[in-house]
Amino acid sequence: MNLRVTTILASAGLVALGACAPTDGTGTTGMSRTQQGALAGAAVGAVLAGTRDSDSNNQGRDAARGAILGAAAGAIAGNILDRQAQALQQSVSSNVQVVNRGDHLQVILPEGILFATDSAAVTGQAQNDLYAVARNLNQYPNSRVQVVGHTDNTGSAAHNMDLSQRRAQSVASILTAAGVAPARLTATGQGFNQPVASNNTAAGRAQNRRVEILIWPTR
Repeated sequence: MNLRVTTILASAGLVALGACAPTDGTGTTGMSRTQQGALAGAAVGAVLAGTRDSDSNNQGRDAARGAILGAAAGAIAGNILDRQAQALQQSVSSNVQVVNRGDHLQVILPEGILFATDSAAVTGQAQNDLYAVARNLNQYPNSRVQVVGHTDNTGSAAHNMDLSQRRAQSVASILTAAGVAPARLTATGQGFNQPVASNNTAAGRAQNRRVEILIWPTR
């Protein structure tokens, strides 16, 4: 097996992954993240092993070994995200959305359950959800966590940037108080720079007012 064949196999794996992408808008796929991780890891492992081999006579063997090791590593990472996402969704209220993005988890908390209008003080019910998130983060400690605040476009850019930053910091402070190591956390505000819906309607603006907790595995 030469490098060309190895590359074809890797490309085929990536095409297969693409075929499993969501088609119905629900975020579900034909494969679990564990299976997707294994397939992607196999493709990457084969390419790396094939291209780094100094002895071209053994390139096929080394590519196969790389594929096996890559598949194992990818499957483990995907399985951990699957399990963490499932545990998270079961522990928070129905208003909190947990999305498995494949390489990280996205926890979306709408403003309505977090804050009063133009306030950065977290409500009592939302604190319960944040403590549940903190427990999950402590059960899965090998990750870094980004807390990102977002607003709609009502008011000035400066005011919204400040509000989103203070809201992100409030959420991060509760996670820290609940036992998450501060070194794992960053808190940033994006103001109205990253809308997920139109700011031309009340429903769209409500979607844009949110805090996201992004959980990135570190190994």
